[in-house]
Amino acid sequence: MTNRIQQTFKDLKAKGGKALIPYIMAGDPSLEITESLVLALAEGGADLIELGVPFSDPIADGPVIQQAAERALKSGTTLKKILSTVQSVRTKTNIPLIFMAYYNTILAMGLETFCAEAVSAGIDGLIVPDLPPEESDALYHATTAAGGPVVIFLLAPTSTPQRRQEVMKRTHGFIYYVSITGITGAQLTDLTQVKKNVQTIQRMSKKPVAVGFGISTPDQAHQVAQFADGVIIGSALVRTIAEQHQGSAFLPNLKTLTKNLKTALS
Repeated sequence: MTNRIQQTFKDLKAKGGKALIPYIMAGDPSLEITESLVLALAEGGADLIELGVPFSDPIADGPVIQQAAERALKSGTTLKKILSTVQSVRTKTNIPLIFMAYYNTILAMGLETFCAEAVSAGIDGLIVPDLPPEESDALYHATTAAGGPVVIFLLAPTSTPQRRQEVMKRTHGFIYYVSITGITGAQLTDLTQVKKNVQTIQRMSKKPVAVGFGISTPDQAHQVAQFADGVIIGSALVRTIAEQHQGSAFLPNLKTLTKNLKTALS
């Protein structure tokens, strides 16, 4: 069965379009605002949305997203409350929603319970940055039994040919290519190697490839969209939310920023 993520990429490909995938931290600054953010991003032209699940030791994340996780945890955000927020969001938009969650958070709830509740709430995909594909059998069986969410794995510039094959086989929805060997929010300076690596993956797999880490401006998004199937933007948006969320024009500004990013992908 084709889920919302796969259908979105299929529809975009038919139109010659590329996917804009913004990332925000659920619960930063509050879950009520998170719901408004998702709707503003969707109205601004986002194609899929990643929702970070705050965790106390986010090893893949740079300072901007780490601080967002800290703020979300301080505001009382829990996985159960995020799922409830997603359920509410689902009554207002059909946009594909993807959790980015660390494995301990999922284990604490229980794999089967988490997958069943995620599907029930309306989560389409799951990225677990600290779970290697070779160790994902238990999660894979739980998602299969629950009918979702589909698991999306990451590839990096340092991934071995064996790891690439493993990810291509196990990932569903799209392949998440990490453009730099580092943490979120680091600067992306050279696209030549990124393009080369993405094109190598595209030759080996028919699954869409979305590029994340280090992309912060419409110009960078435009450049990446020339060869990737999707562009993921996280730290730049999370920083904007942190700096502007108390302003009265915040949501319209976020919508405009999203529109500018989406326009840049063409």
